[in-house]
Amino acid sequence: MADLRSYIFLDSLQPQVASFFATVSQGFLPIAGQASLFVEISPGMEINRVTDVALKCTKVTPGMQIIERLYGLLEIHSESQADVRSAGAAILDSLGLKEEDRYKPVIYSSSVIRLINDYHTMLINRTRHGNMILPGHSLFTMEVAPAACVYLDDLGVNCKPAAKLGMRAIKVVGEAQLLAERTAASPEAIRV
Repeated sequence: MADLRSYIFLDSLQPQVASFFATVSQGFLPIAGQASLFVEISPGMEINRVTDVALKCTKVTPGMQIIERLYGLLEIHSESQADVRSAGAAILDSLGLKEEDRYKPVIYSSSVIRLINDYHTMLINRTRHGNMILPGHSLFTMEVAPAACVYLDDLGVNCKPAAKLGMRAIKVVGEAQLLAERTAASPEAIRV
């Protein structure tokens, strides 16, 4: 039986989020306004069966499929929220699981690196997906498992839907506030 690590439905991808997904997706790229579903399961190879179920039951498009030994991740999207929700229901049914069976997130580490060094920025920017970091800036890192459980943004309009989905949504307005939110984000404080 598969474990449901993450199950996240987004009703309408915001332009910045869709653009970010386009930097990491190896499948068919989503565009702003489309509905999206992320499913992460264990064991990883089972994601092939999950993908088969999703693609045969509705007209959804796969944006990414990542297969590792332990974990598998699938992102699907469509102009139709109904098709994405229907594919999600078919996935859960095929796994014999409910949305409530997904893992509760745990924060393993978080830190702020201030006045980041030129060489460090080069290492990060070579493998980045999204905005570049520049020398002298601060870098916030967070290790969360499963990874699809925390949402950081500087726009409240994006954080509200993420919070409604059960993600730990943090509107970033400054470093002091971010550090306070990070401290408050104990596993007990996060609900998924």
